Amino acid sequence: MIKQYISLLLIILSLFAGNYSFGQSIPRVGTPFVEQYNKTVYKAGNQNWGLAVSDAGIIYSANTEGLLSYDGQEWQLHRMKNNAGLRSVNIDPSGRIFVGGAGEFGYWTRSDYGKMTYTSLTGLVKDKQALKNDEIWRIILDGQKVYFHTFSKSYLYHNNQIQTVTADGEPFLFGFNVNGKIFFEQIPSGLHELKQKGLVQIKEKHKIMGFNILTMLSFTSTEVLIGTDKNGIFKMRSDGSIEPWLNEAQDLLKKYQINNGVKLFGNQYAFGTIQNGIIILNQNGEIVQHINKNNGLQNNTVLSLATDKQSNLWVGLDNGIDRIDINSPLYYYSDLTGNIGTVYSSIIFNEKIYLGTNQGLFVSDWQGVNKYKSLSFKIVPNSEGQVWKLENISGQLVCGHNNGTFVVEGPGLRKISSVTGAWNFSPILNSNYWLQANYTGVGLMQAGNGIIFSKQFSYKKDPIRNIMQIGSRDFWLSNNQNIFSFKLSQDYQNATEFKIENNGLPKDTKLHGIYNLANNIVFASDSGFYLFDNILKVFKPYEELNVQLSTFKTANKVIPINANAYWFIKKSHIAKIQFLSDGKLKIDSSSWNSLKGRMMNDYEQVLNVDERLSLIGLDNGFALYFNQYPVQQNLPKPIITSIWNTTDEAISLYENLEIPNNKNNIRFSFASPWYSSAPLKYQFYLEGYSENWSNWEELAFKDFTNLPFGNYVFQVRSITPNGTQSEITSVNFKILPPWYLSWPAILFYIILIFMIIYFGKKWYENRLMAHQRKLKKKLLEEQEERMAREAAANEKKLISLKNIQLEQELESKNRELANAAMNIVYKNEMLNNLHHELTNLNDSNGNKLSNDQIRKVSKLIDDAHNDDRDWDLFEKSFNEAHENFFKKLKAEYPELVPNDLKLCAYLRLNMSSKEIASLLNISTRGVEIRRYRLRKKLNLPTTKNLTEFLLEV
Repeated sequence: MIKQYISLLLIILSLFAGNYSFGQSIPRVGTPFVEQYNKTVYKAGNQNWGLAVSDAGIIYSANTEGLLSYDGQEWQLHRMKNNAGLRSVNIDPSGRIFVGGAGEFGYWTRSDYGKMTYTSLTGLVKDKQALKNDEIWRIILDGQKVYFHTFSKSYLYHNNQIQTVTADGEPFLFGFNVNGKIFFEQIPSGLHELKQKGLVQIKEKHKIMGFNILTMLSFTSTEVLIGTDKNGIFKMRSDGSIEPWLNEAQDLLKKYQINNGVKLFGNQYAFGTIQNGIIILNQNGEIVQHINKNNGLQNNTVLSLATDKQSNLWVGLDNGIDRIDINSPLYYYSDLTGNIGTVYSSIIFNEKIYLGTNQGLFVSDWQGVNKYKSLSFKIVPNSEGQVWKLENISGQLVCGHNNGTFVVEGPGLRKISSVTGAWNFSPILNSNYWLQANYTGVGLMQAGNGIIFSKQFSYKKDPIRNIMQIGSRDFWLSNNQNIFSFKLSQDYQNATEFKIENNGLPKDTKLHGIYNLANNIVFASDSGFYLFDNILKVFKPYEELNVQLSTFKTANKVIPINANAYWFIKKSHIAKIQFLSDGKLKIDSSSWNSLKGRMMNDYEQVLNVDERLSLIGLDNGFALYFNQYPVQQNLPKPIITSIWNTTDEAISLYENLEIPNNKNNIRFSFASPWYSSAPLKYQFYLEGYSENWSNWEELAFKDFTNLPFGNYVFQVRSITPNGTQSEITSVNFKILPPWYLSWPAILFYIILIFMIIYFGKKWYENRLMAHQRKLKKKLLEEQEERMAREAAANEKKLISLKNIQLEQELESKNRELANAAMNIVYKNEMLNNLHHELTNLNDSNGNKLSNDQIRKVSKLIDDAHNDDRDWDLFEKSFNEAHENFFKKLKAEYPELVPNDLKLCAYLRLNMSSKEIASLLNISTRGVEIRRYRLRKKLNLPTTKNLTEFLLEV
């Protein structure tokens, strides 16, 4: 049952292989892309004697200055002790990189983050003196056994011991492991197989005796290819019988000397030579490719060969390292002599391929891509000059030339028009007429039994580059400056309309062409793509398309592939764009990066030969694009090539990824060992820090600065130009907390907190007791203060009552003073009246009294006036009511006399001048005079009222 399933699986695989034959073979037309790495790039010695590829895809080279490694991003040189040069390198399944050189061998190991560590095995060799003269030219792996092979012996490393394998005194040449068997060539006795009992002779070794075997490769399960240096290749069967392998390259290989070989995908074989590069053969012995210095290699001496995980071929040279992309979809036919020139147009017609170039029209037989060196271009006679366009019109090949229009007939050309510069041809639908765009406008051609150039329309003389039919007789025309509407008469013989239609287009924009994209007529320009509004008769930007196209909205050329796919070309940058059913675009703009700068800007050309093959014109030949990759491989996960701490100076981190908090600036370098002409892009995400994945970019490192403490996971993935994504590579690392957040610090904080709580509680209790004491004291003080306030209030109340009483007493005394004063006034007035009556008094006889009598009475009246007892009594009472009034006045104004003091007292009592005059027994005028004098003595200004001043004293 199992056998039936296996048989069915083999049938399915064979059918799959038949449908995709390119997946099993290398194209035989053109040359694959060769990437050159010279010593200024990898910064090591010239010669690279051995090559090996790790399971991760890293390339290792045994260089004259040490072990070289390349991860797709960076070359690194790992020097041996004593700077010994290397001759060989091999890698075992565990990843140990075994190396050997002059008197030294051992192995390197690579850590997860790029650290390379070397372990020397020479200490296990007993005869160290003999080892000094040996060089390790081959390293042969056989399970757990490793043979370090020299020309005198093999050092067998097994179970951490070294044993020697010798040939009974005969020197060796090289050793090989093929189909699980170990072979050594002894000199001069020939090829032997190493078995348990020792070296056993091959049955027909005499047939290749002395031929110097340089390579042995698995051919079938029972056959081995043997490559000799100058005698070609032989086949050896499992029974030891040997015979020459008849192949196309036998003579070449004998002439140029085989030096090494490697088996490629699809049972194809690459043989490196000493003098002429690499020759690739298929299993039928047919030459598939011959790659040398003329078509890509840095030099012709091949020292080593290896294939990477993508089935690309790596070549160690006498001066440099090259990568040959034999598994690439792009192959090249390069015109190294410069005879062909820049290709502007191409066509496959009647089993011939024609190239229209700036040098003329070239032709070669076309036998497809499976015929080696099937192309040999020769110029078509009399075609010298610029060829713009090649077109199949009704089964005839028409050539648009700088000098006119020609029909290719047999080996030459037949001229049908002298109108110069035939740029383009466009059929008129449902007719046998064609329009031609040329230097001076539009021409009419007729196809029938032959091609006839009917006429050149004289309506306009502007150059026309592009033609697009939009109706039975309606067309759009364009050149670099204008778009024209063009209409023909019913019989197509006359142009009834030929006018400029630039309404809506930006001024001074450059026009590129008119194209039909998904049944929409679009107009390409430096400002983007435009549509024509037939209602408003105006051009409008095709915003929906322009937004999705991004930078390719200014593409200068669009070439259809099929109904939903197109080539968009922008200044030699090619993109394949597919229009999906949901209206979105799928854009691949990176797969053709190797063609940038190799095409003529604005004149780029792509010929779609069939669904699987396209021919792209270059400035020195053309490229062949195969729509399906030959051998599909999964994109490997990125590897972390190094981790650096960049806080102070860059320090590599390898094992301990617990990073101090004050060293929290980290750089990750990464690479996907995926080798092609178009670079990979990377996307990263830092879990615990980033919110989203980063944008895709070619940069292969990322810096993180001032990371907060915590646990992080750095993740990275890669993507190929055609959209294939890799799996994610992850790295866990930790930024330690600062010292004040470390576990000892946290423990200290916990203890400190407990102590704070304990002593805080004690302090709080003491504080509470003190507060209670303070509160009691405060209550007592408040009580005492309240009592004091009450006492003060009572006292204030008593004082207020006392003041009221005093005021009442003062008022009473003032009334008494007023009354006393009024009594004095009354007395004085009465005395004055008495004196007046006395003067008018007559005696009994009616006579006036005598003067003596009147004088006596007047004297008594004057004495009564001048009696100071009333004043003394008034003064005493006044002083009691107005304490110290007179003392203050006398103290401040010593010039005051008693009469002045009396006047002051009367004025303070607010008495009128009349009353004061009566009291002082003077006239009212006298009172005013005294008032004036008093103001002088008191130095009162005129604005100050005298009575108010005395009230304030």
